[in-house]
Amino acid sequence: MILIADSGASKTDWRLINKEGEIAQHRGIGFNPNYQTAAEMTSDLQDEFLLNLRSEVEVIYYYGAGCTSAKNREQVENALRTVFKHADVLVDHDMMAAARATCGHEAGIACILGTGSNSCDYDGEFIVDKRPAPGYILGDEGGGAYIGRKFLADFIHEEMPKKIREKVLDKFQLDTQSIIEHVYQKPFPGRYMASFCRFITENKGEPYCYMLYYNAFQDFFKKHVMKYDNYKKKKVNFVGSIAFYNSDILRNAAYDADIHVNLIIESPIAGLSLYHQNLL
Repeated sequence: MILIADSGASKTDWRLINKEGEIAQHRGIGFNPNYQTAAEMTSDLQDEFLLNLRSEVEVIYYYGAGCTSAKNREQVENALRTVFKHADVLVDHDMMAAARATCGHEAGIACILGTGSNSCDYDGEFIVDKRPAPGYILGDEGGGAYIGRKFLADFIHEEMPKKIREKVLDKFQLDTQSIIEHVYQKPFPGRYMASFCRFITENKGEPYCYMLYYNAFQDFFKKHVMKYDNYKKKKVNFVGSIAFYNSDILRNAAYDADIHVNLIIESPIAGLSLYHQNLL
């Protein structure tokens, strides 16, 4: 029996596959060793779904945000072993999940546009090139935290249209002090900033909201996709809620940048399940 995990900053999708190919699924809290200690991750893994499986799972394939370095992968592995003491644990980063889920065994560029953002150039087996992903303060172009940060800055400086500002005040009762507290004093500011993307998507018929996404996607293309060799000749695939729920804007922005968008999916977990199921 194998357990597959795809973990981002906001949520983790789990898939359990038995030898007969039957699948069970579960969604839990997200993990990121860049922002969490091993103790915090261990505490969050005390999930009823996982605890009920601890004696049955033989192999875990965990793909997660922040799992690029050996140190972070070891931290996640140790946390998982507190629950699954007898399972083989294989930890890889979320870019490999995106590549395997969207490209399978074919070459292409794989991108993540969720709470954060990332990308890689994949040859069908290995990641052959990737761009830096320095997180929501120094990067994450095109991701939810990046877009939410611009949105909140515009609110603070009264640089969004009056109609949108009135909707924001009515829906969220926002004020500058509460924004500052969430961003600078409370945990997971990236999640907080990204949480406003649902409102922005609901109002993307408004030119201001549409352009927040359009400009952020263009920033992502410039920092990521356009820096890969022969990017115009390669299929570019996306995973993540920002890409999926705003695929119309993403495809328009890509067309204007002469980028060939192929597949856009919300989560890599289905593609990962198929990838690993074929290896059973």
